[in-house]
Parts: sequence; C-alpha cells; structure tokens
Amino acid sequence: MSLLCLHSVFSFPATTLHSHSLVQTRPYTPRFVVLSTHSNAKILKTNRKSRYGQTLSLYDDDSEEEGEDDDDDDDEGKEDDWLADDDDFAEIEEYDVNGRKYRSQKGVNKSKSKGSQRSPVKGCGVGSFRSGRSLQVAQEQLDIRNRRNTIKNSFDDTYYNSKDVDQRGKVMTRNATENRYQRLSEEIELDEKWLPLLDYLSTFGLKESHFIQMYERHMPSLQINVCSARERLEYLLSVGVKHRDVRRILLRQPQILEYTVENNLESHVAFLISLGIPNSKIGQIIAATPSLFSYSVENSLKPTVRYLVEEVGINEKSLGKVVQLSPQVLVQRIDISWNTRCIFLSKELGAPRDDVVKMVTKHPQLLHYSIDDGLLPRINFLRSIGMRNADILKVLRSLTQVLSLSLEDNLKPKYTYLINELHNEVQSLTKYPMYLSLSLDQRIRPRHRFLVSLKKAPKGPFPLSLFIPTDECFCQKWAGTTVDKYLAFRQKLLLKDFAKKYERRG
Repeated sequence: MSLLCLHSVFSFPATTLHSHSLVQTRPYTPRFVVLSTHSNAKILKTNRKSRYGQTLSLYDDDSEEEGEDDDDDDDEGKEDDWLADDDDFAEIEEYDVNGRKYRSQKGVNKSKSKGSQRSPVKGCGVGSFRSGRSLQVAQEQLDIRNRRNTIKNSFDDTYYNSKDVDQRGKVMTRNATENRYQRLSEEIELDEKWLPLLDYLSTFGLKESHFIQMYERHMPSLQINVCSARERLEYLLSVGVKHRDVRRILLRQPQILEYTVENNLESHVAFLISLGIPNSKIGQIIAATPSLFSYSVENSLKPTVRYLVEEVGINEKSLGKVVQLSPQVLVQRIDISWNTRCIFLSKELGAPRDDVVKMVTKHPQLLHYSIDDGLLPRINFLRSIGMRNADILKVLRSLTQVLSLSLEDNLKPKYTYLINELHNEVQSLTKYPMYLSLSLDQRIRPRHRFLVSLKKAPKGPFPLSLFIPTDECFCQKWAGTTVDKYLAFRQKLLLKDFAKKYERRG
C-alpha cells in the first residue's frame, strides 16, 4: 500500500527535485503535489495477491536469469545491498501509446502519478549545472540513430497476422500457437492479437510465467504492436544493451515497450552521453536502471544532476563516473539520501563534509545503503576490533566500499585470518585498507600459504603489502618462481578447502 499525502502549492520552482506528480484541475486553480512512498518495499503488504490468486513479490524476480559474468577472482564480489528506508523516487510521466495516454506503474505498486509530457531533446547538451552554460556533446556521439536499421520497412506485420513461425523456422497454425500459451490463456484473457508480440518476445527467453508477470505489472505492455516493440528493442540493442539483458529489462520495466524512440529513448540516451558516459557503457546503465526512461529529462533527471553538482559538491567531470558506478542515483530522491548520510557520518565519525563528498564520488552506492542495517553495523564492527573513529574514517576515505561488504562472509573471516594466521595488528589496516577488499580464498590465503610452503615467508607479522601486487610481480619479487607454479598451488589449495567444507556439511 502506498501512503499518499497532498500539499497545496501555488508555484513549482524549476529547481524543485523529483516531485512525483502535479495535478492541475483547471486553469488558475491551485495544484497539488502527490508524494508516494512506493519505493520502500518494506511498507507494502506482504500478503498481496494478484487477481488470479498468485502471491505478488515485493521485488523483481530474476531467479531464472542467466549468470552474470564473474568478477576478477582477486576482488571480493560479495556485497550487501542495503536499501535505505528513506529513498523516494522522482516524478513519473505519462506516455503515448498509439495515440492513447497511459500512466506509468512502477513495480507491483499501482500508485498513479502524472508528469510532464516527454519531448525529444533538440540540443546536444545538458543545461549548465553551475553557470548556465551547456555541456556540449560531440555530434558523432549522438549519431546512434544512424547505426540503426530501418526496422519498420524490413518487418512484415502482415506475415505475423496470418501465421506464426517457431524458433526452428516451421510455420505453425493459429491453434498450434495458442497451445504454446495454454497456461497463459488460463491465467488471463489472452487476445490472439497479442500472439505475434509474444512470439517475438520469446526470442529473448521470456516464458509464459514472465508474460503473466508483465501482465500483472503493466497489462498495456502486451497490447503493443509487434513492429513498434521490435523497433524499440532493436534501438536498445543498437546502443549497447545485450540480448541476454532484454528479458530482465522487460520484467522490471515492461512499460519500456511503449516508449517511442523519437520522443523518449533517444532523448534519454542523449542525456546520458551529455554526462560524459562513453557509448560503450550506455547499454550497461540501461540494463541496470531501465526505470530511468520513465523520468522526465527536463523535470527530473537534469535537476538531480544539478543537485549532485551544486548541493553535494561533486565535480562535473566526475558525473559520468558516478552514474556509471551507480545509475540509481538518477532515479533516487537524492536530497534526502545525501542529507541523512552526510549528517550521520558527521555525527558518528566526525567526518568533514569534503570527506563525505569524496566517499560518494568513489562509491556512490553509499547513498543507497540503509543507515541502521548497513552503515552502522559495519562501523561498530570496526570499532569492536580496536579501531578509533579517526582510523575508521581513514579507511573509509580510501576504501568506501568496506561499508558494502558482508560482515559474516567477508569482514569477520579476514580479520580472524589477519590476527591468527598473519600475526598482524589491526592498525595495519589503516595503512593497507585494500586488504579488506581482496578475496580471502583467491589471493590472501594462497599467497601466504605459498610463501610458507617455500619457506620464504617473512619473519614476524606477515606484511599486507605482499597481497597488493599482481601475481607476476609477487612471484618474481617474493616467491622467486613462475606464475604457473603459484597458480597450480592455489588451485590445489582451493580444492582442498572445498573438500573440507563439503565434509563439514555432510
């Protein structure tokens, strides 16, 4: 359930951030700001069910997705995504679908909001964030549309209206097609006009259960003409979205099928490019935050960027990096997130404002982490092992992502190994905080054990500096052996440790 509150207002400054919607009853009458807490899943009813008796999840269901590419073995990949309780989202617009107007519905929440009508961005830059000048975008960067094929002319809708083709290229009758979606037809009133779209979306790995989920979230998305849907998805693919990510995008934001290329998709991509984001990263940002297309560039996204520059203090040149690291900052109620965390770190650790700005620039995910469930427990853990506030602040300035690492699976095991095996002291972490971000199984333990096996381990506390260099440098300078020999030792050690863990579970 969404909690709504109405505030009467008579003016709406251009710099106001992320009001969810403005409703004007008639000319010269007061407007009302509707604020929705729909972004906080914790306040939704957990027993909500669909009209068909299915329990609705509060979160996106990505359980059937293909595995993501593995991170570097030497970098610790386990992070706890602590979503804050006070994060709101920006204004959501109306959009046109074949001449009809619909309102965007985010997630399972049916909160209605109305924003300004989108229009294409005619300029090549974003309005100045400080002095009124614009950030110019190179013409070749905005030339993405020229890379797209003429989709409508190459796709014959008449063919789909008469017959369907399965993935093996065989022509099927209409009855055979309907049989493919038997479960879907039992759950919803399946219109045969939807079948060409369903067949096309199936090429991206969507199944009947996914179509039901899309229907529950936003039914009009299944009513889109297949040619229009194909044009829009082909455009996303042309700007760098991977084929395997289309399914996840549609499950999280099925409304994206209704956003036209000319009036929405192109203007949002141009906005991202204007921030200094390379073309090669655009697809990743869209896949991570497809909801950004539901926010007005002029009334939502640009004000957010101005706030990051003018109020938070992030350098304009760093905006592209910040958005690449955490695209969610564009659709988050950034003023609340920034103020609460800045005040918390200032009171808890005595952190100067400039230090917090550096933390956010290095690790903007900090703005998403819950204070009670994320930041505070990790700060208290560092205190419990003997660190003072000044030491903790020094670590966070250098390695802010410590606040995202799991306590049980990451920080505690590494501390135990530091004391019991490396015979080192906690104070060494202030000099080499990177130790906390390195993999215990892939780097810390193998390098230590390898030098011990060669009887080349330094006497006394094991220096943390030995974990920083590359494998080549480590083997050449400290082990005096080949990389292949070290990697073989590490693989054998990993198998041995895995066998021990398996025996304990058995």
